[in-house]
Amino acid sequence: MTKGLSLFEKRRRRNRTALRARGGGRPRLSIHRSGKHMYAQIIDDEAGHTVASASTLTARDQSGANIAAATEVGRRVAEAAVAAGVTRVVFDRGGFLFHGRVKALAEAARAAGLEF
Repeated sequence: MTKGLSLFEKRRRRNRTALRARGGGRPRLSIHRSGKHMYAQIIDDEAGHTVASASTLTARDQSGANIAAATEVGRRVAEAAVAAGVTRVVFDRGGFLFHGRVKALAEAARAAGLEF
């Protein structure tokens, strides 16, 4: 079934399977990291809609490809989620390793009030 898939895709599938098993119906904080930007969304899979989102696209004054920008995205998405009434989420890192910008975003979201 996983023959021919990239290592990234294998990690992404393994992570999503574990999230479904232990998620308990909580919304998920899904992130995407590109070469230039960081994106984060709080997604309620049961209702099928996005509760809150943030990205480095809105702050044009700084680069989106550094840890400082990822920290800012984590803080903003957490503030938007808390304002929408969501405090407990599961962290969906996709196929990205929990290191560098991904880790900075997660730590900033925790510091701003999200629990995962």
